[in-house]
Amino acid sequence: METHGFLAPETEAAARDRYEAVGPAAQTVVKETAKAMAFDREEYDERVTGEVIETARDALFASLLAVHTGDREEYESWLADRDREVTERGSEHVSQVAWHDALGETVVAATYETETDAAVATLRRQAYGSVYRERLVAPE
Repeated sequence: METHGFLAPETEAAARDRYEAVGPAAQTVVKETAKAMAFDREEYDERVTGEVIETARDALFASLLAVHTGDREEYESWLADRDREVTERGSEHVSQVAWHDALGETVVAATYETETDAAVATLRRQAYGSVYRERLVAPE
């Protein structure tokens, strides 16, 4: 079993703290990206909206989530020691599994065969969308 990333908040409050903490980094990334794209002040003000910054924050938070990867036996062994709701996507006949333990409540998992990096990236987006987004993003 391997672990990719480091963000594994055990509570909603801890997740919210980490989400808030990546806000300034997201804003800096967007600002520096706009600068590299040679946006002048007017174009920056027009195109870099609060929604753009929030999207960067969401992506940054998701990209830091801890995802475990291993074969099905390692996954099932890890899961056997925990009482969690499980959302698994893919086929039970595929040999590799990527999973994230979300808030100590839910395991979001996906099977894959060979592309570990792609599986990890996809699983992070799925975990963010299915568990974290509704808990971290204030309703509009």
